[in-house]
Amino acid sequence: MLKQARRCLAAGDAKGEFVREQKNFRRLGCAECAQGCALDFDFTMALQPIVDIRERRVYSHEALVRGIGNKPAGWVFEHVNDENRYQFDQTCRVKAIELASRLNLDTFLNINFLPTAVYRPELCIRTTLEAAERFGFPAERIIFEFTEVDRVDDADHLQSIVNYYRHLGFKTAIDDFGAGYSGLNMLADTPVDIVKLDMALIRDIDKDRTRQAILRGVSRICAELGTTLIAEGVETAEELKVLQDEGVELIQGFYFSKPIYEGAGEVSETLYL
Repeated sequence: MLKQARRCLAAGDAKGEFVREQKNFRRLGCAECAQGCALDFDFTMALQPIVDIRERRVYSHEALVRGIGNKPAGWVFEHVNDENRYQFDQTCRVKAIELASRLNLDTFLNINFLPTAVYRPELCIRTTLEAAERFGFPAERIIFEFTEVDRVDDADHLQSIVNYYRHLGFKTAIDDFGAGYSGLNMLADTPVDIVKLDMALIRDIDKDRTRQAILRGVSRICAELGTTLIAEGVETAEELKVLQDEGVELIQGFYFSKPIYEGAGEVSETLYL
C-alpha cells in the first residue's frame, strides 16, 4: 500500500494537480511530531478496543488524545486553535502510529482527523505514510475517522478528503453518527467504509423502543450500502444483547474496556454473550 500511495502522490505532483495552499503548512518529520516539537504543549494517546463479537476478537483500537500523566482529552483540546490545528492533526497521527507500533498491535488502528485542519490532503497524508514506514506499522491497517459533531462548512472539500484517502486504500469512518449537523445527508454525500453510531443512541437501548427502531433503520441502510456499522458507548450486557440480536458485530465501549493510557488492554472472554 505504501508503494501505491507514493505512486499516487508522485503522479499528482508531476501533473501539477496539487496547487492549493495548505494553511500553516510546514513539512513535519516523524520524530518532530512524535515528540510534539511542532507544538508548545505535549500530549500522548490512550487506546480503546473495538471488539468483533462474532469473531470474539479485537478488530481495531481507536487512538484517543490524553495529556501527559493521563490528563483528560479536554485539557488537550483547550490548547488547540486555528494557528496550530494543522500541526496538532499531524502530530496526532504520528503519535498514534508510534504507540501502535511500540505495542505491536496486530489490529486496525482508528485515527481521528480534523477536516478543518486538512486543506490539501495529499500534503497531510505524507507524514502519515512516513510514520507508518518509519515505525513499521502497516498503512493498510489505518482507519481514518472524522466526527459528525465538527461543523464542516465546505461539504465538497470534506468529500474530496475522504475520497482521496479511500483512493489511496485507507478505510474511512464517520464518528459519532447521529449526534452532529448533517446526519443522513452526510452519509449520502460522503460515502465511507464505516459508520460509528453515537453513544447517545446506544444508551439504554434495551429499554427504549424508539432507539431500537432507529438502530434497525440505520442497520438496514448500512447493509444496503455495504457499510460496516460500529456501536459506540456500550456499557452494559443488556445493551450488548440488543445490538447482538440486531446483527451489529463491532462494539466499542466501557463494557469491554475503557481507553488504556499508552496501552492496549485485554478483553476478557467472559464478557462475550
